[in-house]
Amino acid sequence: MLLIHPWIVDFAAYDFWIKPLGLLYLASKLRRTGYHVTLLDCLDRLHPFMRQCSPSDKSRHRFFGTGYYPKEILSKPPLLKNVPRRYGRYGLPMACVRNVLSTLEAPQIIFITSGMTYWYPGVFDMIALCKTLFPEAPVILGGIYATLCPEHARSKSGADYVLPGPSIPDALRLAETITGFKCFKDTKASIRPAYDLYKVIDTAAIRTGIGCPFRCPFCASHILSSEFSRRNPEDVFQEIRHLNLEMNIGDIAFYDDALLLDQEKHIVPILNKVIDSDVNVRLHTPNGLHPRWINRQLAGLMFQSGFQTLRLSYESINPERQKAMGMKVTDSDLKKAVHHLKSSGFTSREIGGYILMGLPDQTLEEVIESIFFVFSLGIRVSLASFSPIPGTESWKTAAAQGLIDWNMDPLLTNNSILPMVPDPQQKWKLIQIKTLCAQANQMVIRGESPLQNAEWRRQIRVLSSESAY
Repeated sequence: MLLIHPWIVDFAAYDFWIKPLGLLYLASKLRRTGYHVTLLDCLDRLHPFMRQCSPSDKSRHRFFGTGYYPKEILSKPPLLKNVPRRYGRYGLPMACVRNVLSTLEAPQIIFITSGMTYWYPGVFDMIALCKTLFPEAPVILGGIYATLCPEHARSKSGADYVLPGPSIPDALRLAETITGFKCFKDTKASIRPAYDLYKVIDTAAIRTGIGCPFRCPFCASHILSSEFSRRNPEDVFQEIRHLNLEMNIGDIAFYDDALLLDQEKHIVPILNKVIDSDVNVRLHTPNGLHPRWINRQLAGLMFQSGFQTLRLSYESINPERQKAMGMKVTDSDLKKAVHHLKSSGFTSREIGGYILMGLPDQTLEEVIESIFFVFSLGIRVSLASFSPIPGTESWKTAAAQGLIDWNMDPLLTNNSILPMVPDPQQKWKLIQIKTLCAQANQMVIRGESPLQNAEWRRQIRVLSSESAY
């Protein structure tokens, strides 16, 4: 079995502890059933071939194991030809990938996962390469793109099979059908992601549960997993301990969608076990945390257990938008959460608040007022460009309003091009706002307040003369 995590093909990409968790769980299941498994992760910046192929690239570590990927410039697809940015393939260079694959014994089956829907060109390139090098091996495609755009994948990807949704049981059954290999081992026991398949590894991603009980209109979590379930806290702790002490991994990122929900039965026991053990790890939350659930006790446990990167979901200062998102966070919730975190020892450098920009009906004033509120709390701003995800309520609303076509090419949903902002002037202003936020975040890190910087305030105010600020 050959399992592949393909490249990112986009205008920009950065490694925030990205790991193909679904593929790694599948690898564990396949091995438990008796198959021999090989992994090729094209986004593995520590791959031994990386330095050989790109000795001067930017694939270096920056903060807590994050870093840049090497980029090979590609011609832009016709649909994106007018975007004034360089398009490219991120990850292991093509020459490296060919070298790696040429050293392998021909697999019986190739499993390829997929990420963002608009990254599909990298998936297609990988499928075509595998078909050339291993023409006898059927290719099975799963992952996010395959789940959200199954018909597009079936008709255009070149894969022999497309498995949408949480598909590990389907993948195992299909492998048995194709190979004729009968398994007699227990496949229901608890498993961990097969991180030992990496030759060199110092960061990991982890999930303590699957799915999310909320239904934010812009989020596809409930489509990717229709049920919300949690792992046993002891199992989660043992995985953290194994990664840290046995695999010498120092940075672990939680990729849950509702990590803090029902905290007394879930995250609190996990953190208490970490604190009381010999584990010495840095913890990160690239997915947004719900500020409402951060109280004094939890903030203290998070600090003691080693959290270093905290991202809080805020989205917008607009009360109507907060209501449309189920009132999962208010201004007061965010303010209290930041207070508890700072009182427990966290600094402004470690805390950020997510703000959405580029929503279909969103004004520049709303974005700017949201930014000013987050900076008023003395934390950094993480601006997230909105992208309509197929199947979500936001997608359906945008389609009903004629803003997008039901069958539009996923390339046109790329968040880098702010797809829901038709006015070029407003797009330009949002890009300038993002640049100014990056500058302001550096001020926050230095202990300065952007709101006290007259020149910064003037520059951002110029972008929207109607702003109350």
